[in-house]
Amino acid sequence: MTIYYQDDAVTLHHGDCLEILDWLEADALITDPPYGMGLSSRRGGSFGESRIAGDEDTASRDAAMGLWGDRPALVFGRWSEPRPVGTRMVLTWEKGEHVGMGDLSLPWKPNTEEIYVIGSGFTGRRDGSVLKHLAIAGTVGQAVKGTRQHPTEKPTSLMAELIAKTPGVIADPFAGSGSTLVAAARLGRKAIGVELEERYCEIAARRLSQGVLNFEEPA
Repeated sequence: MTIYYQDDAVTLHHGDCLEILDWLEADALITDPPYGMGLSSRRGGSFGESRIAGDEDTASRDAAMGLWGDRPALVFGRWSEPRPVGTRMVLTWEKGEHVGMGDLSLPWKPNTEEIYVIGSGFTGRRDGSVLKHLAIAGTVGQAVKGTRQHPTEKPTSLMAELIAKTPGVIADPFAGSGSTLVAAARLGRKAIGVELEERYCEIAARRLSQGVLNFEEPA
């Protein structure tokens, strides 16, 4: 049994999205996959050294996108890593000033992230390509209100803005701590998620079970 959490709107599976394929039944994909950064946070917190499973390369992302095909997809990534095949446009998430250190030899902070637009079938009015939402602050796992519960956790307000441009049921095959699923539930949308690491399934399930609360305020 792979279902870790289920209610009337959201199903979350624990396992590998290349083996658990229910998410392919959705209408649109919104995900923040591992994409080859080898991310490792050594700043402590209750999880200690935080890593992303499969983040040594883009193989898992590319395999999942190959299964998904040319249907509507919004996929997070970084300028220094290869973009997914079929990228039609790049959106920019502007995170505000509270961001990571980046390359200390340069006089700029890395306060943006890329979102790749893939496929067709998007909905809604035409807006600008820069999305401004404050990043979630703090070291992963700190017992402090408002800090991150996953190394690459996204604000639900950002995910809600992306969901508003997509049709039908939402898929997130790399669900992490559940921001996409939580945002979908709060918008009254159905969603299917898959997450490989059980500790993040637990966090996502807890967030989903807390019910509909207000979104974080955008920057």
